Amino acid sequence: MIMSMTGFGSKEIEIPELGKVRVEVRSTNHKFLETVLHLPEGFLSLEEGIKKEIESRIKRGRVTCALHIIGEQPAKVFINRGLLKNYILAIRSIKNEFSIKSEAGMDTLIRLPGVLSLAQENIPKSKVWPRLKVLLAQAMAEFLVMRRKEGAALQGYLKSRAQALKVNSDIIKNRFKKVVKEKLVKIQSEEERSSLLKDTDISEELERLTYHIKNFNSKLSHGGTIGKELDFIAQEMQRETNTIGAKCCDTLISAQMIQIKSQVEKIREQLQNLE
Repeated sequence: MIMSMTGFGSKEIEIPELGKVRVEVRSTNHKFLETVLHLPEGFLSLEEGIKKEIESRIKRGRVTCALHIIGEQPAKVFINRGLLKNYILAIRSIKNEFSIKSEAGMDTLIRLPGVLSLAQENIPKSKVWPRLKVLLAQAMAEFLVMRRKEGAALQGYLKSRAQALKVNSDIIKNRFKKVVKEKLVKIQSEEERSSLLKDTDISEELERLTYHIKNFNSKLSHGGTIGKELDFIAQEMQRETNTIGAKCCDTLISAQMIQIKSQVEKIREQLQNLE
């Protein structure tokens, strides 16, 4: 089975220590495998584990994974009592030294640097990772189903294009034999006959094109991570069609070559979506 490089998966659960947690995984086309993570503050320690889970399941594509904490627990208010005590002692010392009568109010004290802060509860990675790992696996499963579904549709499309290539190449083979036979009958000189065969003979190119089409179909049926390999085969098809087009000496063959070039271009365009 082959897979498309585009896909999406999302799952959500409730984790008591965190609240409602949602994982989203999506991917787009890319030459290689690239993983991008969007994690909330305090969850960077999970980055390596998340990447490992994702990259063990896919081979190509730009994958973006986002972890959302919905309705997370509010931060706790923290008052640094030791620091506040030192501030008060210092203020009293200044008051006595300079005979200052005014008092420092509460709203003044809590604005002093470091007295009041917010403290988010530090949840140990080992405590939440097992459940986050399961959640990620569920999102990845949905994500892979979509990639396989799109891959199956893409496989059918590529097979139909390859079949059209075979039909066109068979037509050219038959037409070429007929054209050469007709032209040779009209030529008396052996030198001219030799020159015609040398300049217009496309039999070797047609044989190589036939081989590439057969190889393409074989790889496509086998499945797996074959996007790069199929693209290389399609490049070779394109090379042969360009050579055949340059040697072409018949309008009907030229018309078929236009069809073949169009099919190869469509194949190469769609292969950019294949893992």
